Amino acid sequence: MPSNTLGIHFTVSSFGESHGKCIGAIIDGCPAGLHLSEADVQPLLDLRKPGQSIITTQRKETDTVEILSGVFKGFTTGAPICMIIWNKDSDSRSYDEFQSKPRPGHADYTAYVKYGGFNDFRGSGRFSGRLTATIAMGGAVALKILKNYLNIEIISFTKSIGDITMDSEDISFDTLSKNRYLNDVRCPDPNTALRMKDSILSARREGDSLGGIIECLVRGVPVGLGEPIFESIESELSKGIFSIPAVKGLEFGSGFRGSSMKGSENNDSFVIDKSTGHIITETNKSGGILGGITDGMPLVFRVAFKPAASIARPQKTVNLKDMSESPLIVTGRHDPCVVPRAPPVVDSIAAIVVLDSCFKSNLIPRVIK
Repeated sequence: MPSNTLGIHFTVSSFGESHGKCIGAIIDGCPAGLHLSEADVQPLLDLRKPGQSIITTQRKETDTVEILSGVFKGFTTGAPICMIIWNKDSDSRSYDEFQSKPRPGHADYTAYVKYGGFNDFRGSGRFSGRLTATIAMGGAVALKILKNYLNIEIISFTKSIGDITMDSEDISFDTLSKNRYLNDVRCPDPNTALRMKDSILSARREGDSLGGIIECLVRGVPVGLGEPIFESIESELSKGIFSIPAVKGLEFGSGFRGSSMKGSENNDSFVIDKSTGHIITETNKSGGILGGITDGMPLVFRVAFKPAASIARPQKTVNLKDMSESPLIVTGRHDPCVVPRAPPVVDSIAAIVVLDSCFKSNLIPRVIK
């Protein structure tokens, strides 16, 4: 499978560069008969686009999506769906220096070596967070199919920024879903959100940046998704999640905290749900996955994002032209924290992977009526 494509049966292929003419996605394997238009995709893109508040990059892009193929008379045809966004507010002037002076924390150096200096370095090229818009294109389609035909819902929200963390354990799925986009940082708790925003603005004033954690919940997942050993549901989600720029960590259920528990504390006891007669677990420390297969409980995982690499403080680098050590100050328009724009991207990866797993389990027909 090409490295720019995610999925096996339902696939999303990403193309374009941050400061190129356009960015886009080709979605293959979508069933015919799905009612689809730009109006189904644009809301998710709007949630991750730049320039929405003072805590994000001030690059102004409308991120208006166009569907070029695969849809006829308002319905998918079964052919590949091509979507694009035209780049309209790129400013590449500040990036010329970075071609020879790689920025700490960025892919400038590794890309330069891997591609012999021929890579498009403007705006980080293929390594830019801007390419997450192409993930959201495919994610919007996957989210619609999952919700409308399998009643599977996915929500991601900001769990922490820096050392400020929200306690979400006793908050219902519906409340988290309702409140997550009511503030700039996408944290469902308004008081915690204010503290998070203040910390981001403080870091920006200091010429610095922050990282954080996104939590994702997937409700309505059937028992049996996942193909052990190398296509377990954790394996596939991990592959997708780590394709998001700035992601450095991932845990499912009790995660790293579970490693310090005893088995009696970490095991989830099986019981019968008296309202449905289905087997469930009393707790969900497994995060909805046993043996790489979904157990019918909600999927729960958390994604760690490193602090944004572009900071206004003086840093040290190497001049690749003469192999001398050199000071560097990064200029341009950058996010002081990428986490607030990440929830729709994490939603999208989760949706693409879960939908692809549903195809593997023959839960989705090739024609939807």
